[in-house]
Amino acid sequence: MKAIRTFTVRPVLADSLAPLDRLASNWRWSWSRATHALFASMDPVLWDETGANPARMLGALGQERLDELARDEQFVARVREEDERLAAYLEGDRWFQHLEGDKPVHIAYFSPEFGVDGSLPQYSGGLGILAGDHLKSASDLGVPLTGVGLFYRAGYFRQSIGDDGWQRESYPLLDPYGLGLTLLRDREGAPVEIALDLPGGRRLHARIWVADIGRIPLLLLDSETPSNTDEMRRVTDRLYGGGGEHRLLQELLLGVGGVRAVRAWSELAGRPAPDVYHTNEGHAGFQGLERMSELITHDGLSFDEALAQVRAGTVFTTHTPVPAGIDRFPRELIADFLSSSLFQGLDAGRAISLGLETWEGGDQGVFNMAVLGLHLGQHANGVSVLHGEVSRGMFGMLWPGVDTDEVPITSITNGVHAPTWVHPALKAVSERAWGDAHTDTHDWTDRGIVTDAELWGVRQQMKGELVAEARRRVAASVSNGHTPSWVADLLDPEVLTIGFARRVPTYKRLTLMLRDPERLTRLLTDPERPVQIVIGGKSHPADDSGKILIQQLVRFSRDPKVRGRIVFLPDYDITLAKDLYPGCDVWLNNPLRPLEACGTSGMKAALNGALNLSILDGWWDEWYDGENGWAIPTADTASNDEERDDAEAAALYDLIEHQLVPRFYEREGGIPLRWLAMVRHTMTELGKKATSDRMVRDYVQRLYVPAAAHDVALRANGFLEARAVAAFVARVREAWGRVSIASVDSSGIPQQAQAGDILEVRADVRLDGLSPDDVAVELLYGATNEDDALARDHSVYRLSPGASAADGATVFSGTLPLSVTGTFGYTVRVRPAHAQLVSPVELGLVTYAS
Repeated sequence: MKAIRTFTVRPVLADSLAPLDRLASNWRWSWSRATHALFASMDPVLWDETGANPARMLGALGQERLDELARDEQFVARVREEDERLAAYLEGDRWFQHLEGDKPVHIAYFSPEFGVDGSLPQYSGGLGILAGDHLKSASDLGVPLTGVGLFYRAGYFRQSIGDDGWQRESYPLLDPYGLGLTLLRDREGAPVEIALDLPGGRRLHARIWVADIGRIPLLLLDSETPSNTDEMRRVTDRLYGGGGEHRLLQELLLGVGGVRAVRAWSELAGRPAPDVYHTNEGHAGFQGLERMSELITHDGLSFDEALAQVRAGTVFTTHTPVPAGIDRFPRELIADFLSSSLFQGLDAGRAISLGLETWEGGDQGVFNMAVLGLHLGQHANGVSVLHGEVSRGMFGMLWPGVDTDEVPITSITNGVHAPTWVHPALKAVSERAWGDAHTDTHDWTDRGIVTDAELWGVRQQMKGELVAEARRRVAASVSNGHTPSWVADLLDPEVLTIGFARRVPTYKRLTLMLRDPERLTRLLTDPERPVQIVIGGKSHPADDSGKILIQQLVRFSRDPKVRGRIVFLPDYDITLAKDLYPGCDVWLNNPLRPLEACGTSGMKAALNGALNLSILDGWWDEWYDGENGWAIPTADTASNDEERDDAEAAALYDLIEHQLVPRFYEREGGIPLRWLAMVRHTMTELGKKATSDRMVRDYVQRLYVPAAAHDVALRANGFLEARAVAAFVARVREAWGRVSIASVDSSGIPQQAQAGDILEVRADVRLDGLSPDDVAVELLYGATNEDDALARDHSVYRLSPGASAADGATVFSGTLPLSVTGTFGYTVRVRPAHAQLVSPVELGLVTYAS
């Protein structure tokens, strides 16, 4: 008989153990080695059985054991010490508090998924893990940020693999109380609920769960409330579990409901309203329309004025390099919601235009969430340098007439939270050698601090733990309950181990390694220098093509010829990842370039001493240096997909056979010294770059601080500047079709120019109603190529306005000393100019001299 509801009943804690409640309810335990060890010591077996979650642990431990621990003076002292450490962590000044100058007072960070810990399965892959690491580093750095997401009652899904190799999904329900979440209540103790009025007289209610991620509150909206109908209760049933209106309702709840949840939480907590809104991917794009609605109905702004104000304080991060990764909804479906009472005061026709694909070749019958995000976010970025380039090309049509290099999308390369992802054994070495487990100041190349024997020993310990976990998981996955004898010999801690784990869309090419199965078999079964591969990954439940790839891999791994040397581990999640990354010698990534936006799994492996073997894509494209791993050559000249995959697979096999294997098995005193030299270099150099601390500092300094400054500037004096910006944009857009460059004249250069000569330039510009202050007339100059195109790194010099010409044009002029030698070229352009424009071309209005 199945229960209709389950929940956790906690025993009563003695006063001496009362701090355990505080320690369990703050998810800092998930990256604090000492707090983690404290809970594990209470009952190591039960700790594992409860998924290493303190709230579950306290609920399952039993009164007798807790009373026993309350009498243990040494344990009580540890509890008190950890509580004091938590208090100091939460209250002390950190990096952000010492940052000089004006800075944000409150940042609202929206994401559809958050990967904080394996026991809180509110994530599907890299986007959620990145969001969780963002919160943790914001906490460590003292950034005043609030996370906003949804609470999915069944999370993503649990994966199992059938005897036929086919992925199967299950959706166990989660108890938020048992996970250590707190229901947000008002001052009278009643649960806070927000509500969205939907078309057809429907209403969507949601309660708000709060997870304390160190210093950062994470607000998770939950539609499982008595106020809802059965239909509305199912809105937050599972992550990415439905399409059409179900998916749209989730995104409306995240965006619109998320803004209202932050408002309610801020008021109850005594925090100021956010001055920066950061949307992690387009799923939360409706937050901008909700804020516009507030400004129109409560502050009397027009549509354009509200849009200017919202754009000023919004940061939009795109994570996908493929159009298929973007949420797109039928235009008619969106129109129904925009025309309803959900968005008070908002012009539905103009609002829907913010998400339409109006460019040539676009589909105006769909509403594109990435387009909405870019229209509502004045500050936008991709997640690696290469992804920034891809994004500028992918979305360049939103800025017609603007060169791709100037499309206003920058890049901040992702990072990973080192205290979360570095293995406890390696943390212990770091703490002994340098006093902390952070990575950005550690010089692992100094053998006097950490010897080769010690480093190799801890690397082998981590691999041994992976082997043990792999055997346990494979044994548990056997459907008949009888563990085959070969499982006891599955994998070998002495063998070169390659790891590969990620979501399984086709472009990540899970099965590229199977391209030549005979050659792969020879590598795996070499009698003297074998290789073994450990693989994990989930395919979206609706993606049968991904499931087929998993099935092909699983079937190959079960062939008796290679069984034990290649293994697929089911249910890849944070918990498995924490064994997998540290336990591998090499981390493999072979996506189709340039379709990997960043690919942070390789960063996590690198911080644990694994070397990367990857296509030059994502972060690896900018940080590969020849000593931190190997780059798989990209077959850019291949004539078709088959030829490309064959060539890149052959290159992969060649690298493993001729470079990785010899380097790994070359030993002195039983230790691969040349291999360890690469490990030391990797941990030192990537330890400085590949962290979410560095990433969050970049977000603060490059995007959050400017966004807050723009928000404050436009909001001041009754939104005076917001009104001025809106009026400027309207005036410029109306007049721009009549703006032209009548003529460009240059002088001062002899027939044979040389460095130091003075170039004098005059441009006559017809402004037709605009003033010289409304525009910038610029001289773009620099080296040119064989097609007379200016180089990417060309320079820009602003010409000065002067008197009007005889035909009514305005004269702009300037002088430029020539400093570029070789082939030189220049052109002149006109663009709108305003102090509150972040990019010189953000309006997409540019006129060049012909």
